[in-house]
Amino acid sequence: MRRRLLTVILALLPLALAAQPGRMIARQAQPSRQASFEENLQKLLVAETAIANLYVDSVDEDELVRNAIVGMLENLDPHSTYLTPKENESSQETLTGSFDGIGVQFNMVEDTLFVVQPVVDGPSEKVGILAGDRIVSVNDTAIAGVKMPQEAIMKRLRGPRGTKVVLGVVRRGVAGILKFTVVRDRIPVNTVDASYMVKPGIGYIRISSFGATTVDEFEQKLTELKSQGMKDLVLDLQGNGGGLLVAAIGIANEFLERDRMVVYTEGRTSPKSIYKSDGRGKFRTGRLVVLVDEYSASASEIVSGAVQDWDRGTIVGRRTYGKGLVQRPIEFHDGSLIRLTIAQYFTPSGRCIQKPYGKDIDYGRDIAERLQHGELTSPDSIHFPDSLKYSTLVEKRTVYGGGGIMPDVFVPLDTARTNQYYRDVTANAVVLQSAMQYAEKNRRQLLRRYDDMEAYLSDYKVGDDVYDMLEKKASDAGVAFDEQQFNHVKPIFDVQLKALIGRNLYGMQAYWKGMESLDNTLQKALQLLEKE
Repeated sequence: MRRRLLTVILALLPLALAAQPGRMIARQAQPSRQASFEENLQKLLVAETAIANLYVDSVDEDELVRNAIVGMLENLDPHSTYLTPKENESSQETLTGSFDGIGVQFNMVEDTLFVVQPVVDGPSEKVGILAGDRIVSVNDTAIAGVKMPQEAIMKRLRGPRGTKVVLGVVRRGVAGILKFTVVRDRIPVNTVDASYMVKPGIGYIRISSFGATTVDEFEQKLTELKSQGMKDLVLDLQGNGGGLLVAAIGIANEFLERDRMVVYTEGRTSPKSIYKSDGRGKFRTGRLVVLVDEYSASASEIVSGAVQDWDRGTIVGRRTYGKGLVQRPIEFHDGSLIRLTIAQYFTPSGRCIQKPYGKDIDYGRDIAERLQHGELTSPDSIHFPDSLKYSTLVEKRTVYGGGGIMPDVFVPLDTARTNQYYRDVTANAVVLQSAMQYAEKNRRQLLRRYDDMEAYLSDYKVGDDVYDMLEKKASDAGVAFDEQQFNHVKPIFDVQLKALIGRNLYGMQAYWKGMESLDNTLQKALQLLEKE
């Protein structure tokens, strides 16, 4: 059918395009009217066919169509997007909660893949790959010291489950290159980064994104914390960019009584859809504090909005991102995909989560403008018109719409503790690289000295040898040492280096637990819970 249509269009093209060479065709002005769907579709087909068949140079038709789709979407809203087949496949891993691979957490440092931790009971751990190992080759292809893009390295490491890959590994204290044959398998993608008792009776759970396994992970951690005496909970959604709607509803459901609205969606052609709690949540009583910041988006805003509107807990931090548009995936035969906005998210009180967007709004600079206008550093700079006032559903407190969730307790962004030296050092990944190199060099003796994560976090102190390494790496990166500025930010470096070294020794939980003293939002939450 398409071929016949294109044949007809091609047959008409000479009549439409040809008149007398070099002369414009005069046309009688027609009254303006809205073209029909069929007319617009024919217009697109004629344009694509004309370019593909008549343009002076050869063209890539796939790219031509892709650019046309991107062009249509970019004039709609900031979150309607086109994904190539590769981008689509990659985006599904976090949402579906797994992928096929070798099962290691790693960092790329100075063109070398360092294993941070093998996944517990994963393919790499089963054959003996250890934290601190450096993977230098994959199936006899060198990946270290050759400036291979990380995407290309990942492509070599990943593959269908059941397939084999031979890894060349350099291990400190062992001569030569060790060879390991790893059988790829399904690797879970965990979305709960940390969970522990932050204070007696107070549990802490950090969710990094909302995926297919988030609710199960959360409930498992909740059960563990309850067994340790947890009465109250701090849920950390700072920096959480969102994910699956069903996961957001599932997490909000953990806190709400039966038949409470969690969120509703509505669009021009999408009827109102209401999502409610089922009353089977695992933390419907007990005090709750939710931590958010300017990068908490989408699913994070659904959870925090529901908690706030039902007066179930206290929201602490800074106004969230304001991403409240619902995307429907439309997949093409080649695996590429459109995420098309079809509706908006609304909190139970009726607040629209989505912040303003449009041709006259620099959407991408919103966070920078918040900082420039003082919103991130001072609550006095935040003003809402009366038209954006709403009331919570139980205690009838005033809350505000207009985009994002405004917290109940504001915590300013702390800019006073940093300086230009700190920003230059962190921008060049010097802190991360120093911690990685120190942990890799001293792993055995550190693990012998500290029996577990708790002993390490309690007793380890960052020494001069770590700072000698940091100063050298900073110098290599072109950052000149400034003693006065260094002394000012050294307390921050102490915490970050210790947390990063701990992460390399004991995993992500050690990192977040090690960083808690720098998290002013968490500290504020603890003050609120301990005061009551």
